[in-house]
Amino acid sequence: MSADTESQSTEVESGTNTEWKTTESESEAPEVPCLRNWLELPRDVTASILLKLGAIEIIESAQKVCTLWRSICKDPSMWRFIDMQNTGDRDMPYCLEKMCRHAIDRSSGGLVGINIEYFGTDDLLAYIAERASQLRRLQLACCYDISDEGLSEAASKLPLLEELEIHVGNTNKDAIEAVGRCCPLLKTLKYNQQGIRNTYFRNDEKALAIAQNMPGLNHIQLIGNCLTNHGLQAILDGCPHLESLDLRKCFHVNLEGDLGKRCAQQIKNLRRPNDSTGDYKFSVEVGESGYLFDESDLIDSDYGSMYGYDDFDGYDALMVMIVS
Repeated sequence: MSADTESQSTEVESGTNTEWKTTESESEAPEVPCLRNWLELPRDVTASILLKLGAIEIIESAQKVCTLWRSICKDPSMWRFIDMQNTGDRDMPYCLEKMCRHAIDRSSGGLVGINIEYFGTDDLLAYIAERASQLRRLQLACCYDISDEGLSEAASKLPLLEELEIHVGNTNKDAIEAVGRCCPLLKTLKYNQQGIRNTYFRNDEKALAIAQNMPGLNHIQLIGNCLTNHGLQAILDGCPHLESLDLRKCFHVNLEGDLGKRCAQQIKNLRRPNDSTGDYKFSVEVGESGYLFDESDLIDSDYGSMYGYDDFDGYDALMVMIVS
């Protein structure tokens, strides 16, 4: 074989091997996943995804992504339920009450449920009552600046209220009585505190107010309440339609004997004083304080001028929040 022929044969074999290796390499290469373009989703699908966010995330982040998302976030249907859940961080760079009022305005009177945590005043509650006469669910957690008078006045304008949830705060029996008189459709009352074992703090005022003014209740949660067997007896007598009763951390109630038997027979879902509170969102440990910050420490800001989206750079983090 001549030198030229041998050289050509070597080149052919080399080319064949190179072609085979390239093909093998290409076949083993991992497929690049198709990245979803969130901005091309149908409007209704995008809206349902954004609804997973709370009001703070929508106003501070989501609506700044693009014009489409801003348009969706301004739709009143996005604000039928307003969740102002937060960590109680005193260093927040915005005023939660002003943000809450803006969210209420966006509902255009269609608000049916609202959750307020670690802020809120009588003025805010009045603002809600005046603009949300269709409200059915009101949740107030650690709202220390809401008084008996404020809650009573708001209740007088919320005849359709069906659920009231309060975790710690400064309201007492007067507010309970007013809610009972003004909200005949109320079916669920959650009035929770932090349990106290000291017998000095035994008090049946709230229990008696519930028994005497809320006969239509189906569900009562009184975590950490200071009621005694007397108050419990009154509730069982005054609320004949009761289906569930949560008495966790109610250390002055003794369910031994006839009262315990009656509870077991009359109540379908009974939570006893020593049952775990591990599934409850807030701290109810004895001796712990639920007060995290003073709303006056929050930095006020004008939300009327903060709705631009050109400078928003948290898109990736927002996507993680939505899909997680």
